[in-house]
Amino acid sequence: MPVPLMMGQANARSFKAGEPRRRIRPGSEGWGRAVLLAYAQATVEACDLGAELAKRAALLLAVAPKLRAKGSAEVVKLLLNDDALPGSWSSSKLSARGARRLFERLQELAAVRELSGRPTFRLYGL
Repeated sequence: MPVPLMMGQANARSFKAGEPRRRIRPGSEGWGRAVLLAYAQATVEACDLGAELAKRAALLLAVAPKLRAKGSAEVVKLLLNDDALPGSWSSSKLSARGARRLFERLQELAAVRELSGRPTFRLYGL
């Protein structure tokens, strides 16, 4: 779908032309070329991100057998299917404290990373 790809390219260099690097407007000279360049750049970035996420998912699956927590299989499945999980996530098999410890262990194994950068409400994902 082209819309999500293009949204990341809204401020791309391909939409700026001339000496003062003014923004190219729809319908003006060079607009079609700028859109094609933005699509190409967005495609490259999406492929690179997909390859990186595939590597991280493979690493998560490789370390999954090392996890001894009861709800770890469910956490691995959720991490593979969702963008992020809060560090305070809990289920009937895994308490919030156990989940925090599990996420810390996964982070030590470099299988997940902390995405929010905040000390209080943490989000973990690939």
